[in-house]
Amino acid sequence: MKSLVAYFSCSGTTEKVAKLIADTLHADLYEIQPKEPYTSADLNWMDSSSRSSVEMSNKSSRPAIGNKVENMEAYDVVYLGFPIWWYIAPTIINTFLESYDFKGKTIVPFATSGGSGAGKTDMYLHASCSEEVNWKPTTMLNGNVTKEKIKKWLDNMHIS
Repeated sequence: MKSLVAYFSCSGTTEKVAKLIADTLHADLYEIQPKEPYTSADLNWMDSSSRSSVEMSNKSSRPAIGNKVENMEAYDVVYLGFPIWWYIAPTIINTFLESYDFKGKTIVPFATSGGSGAGKTDMYLHASCSEEVNWKPTTMLNGNVTKEKIKKWLDNMHIS
């Protein structure tokens, strides 16, 4: 089975975890890059008019992605990483899911957060792709994530 680790990261936390997963699986790595990069002002969650606050208050917001997975059809499993914003995934993750045909693929979401859980992440994300996808529940990978912890998590996923 061929795997892709796709991730969106603004601070580097999710990127670190994604790289550990890709390294452990010997999987391809793809960074979801916004067409318009986020600035620190855009990410100020305490400002209700910041770009991230506006996007997250509008569930239909779909920020554009500036790069593309050229051979998505080659992958059987997509590990999808993102930070948690306002108890769900950033809406750019919905953009990613709506950009490809995942029919027959397994999607394994993983998230990082400073303290909140995944909330309704699975409900909002799964709705952005075909029902004919094998959707795994989002796993929170916070704190001191090591290669050993990643290996144990992957072993418990039983993906075949």
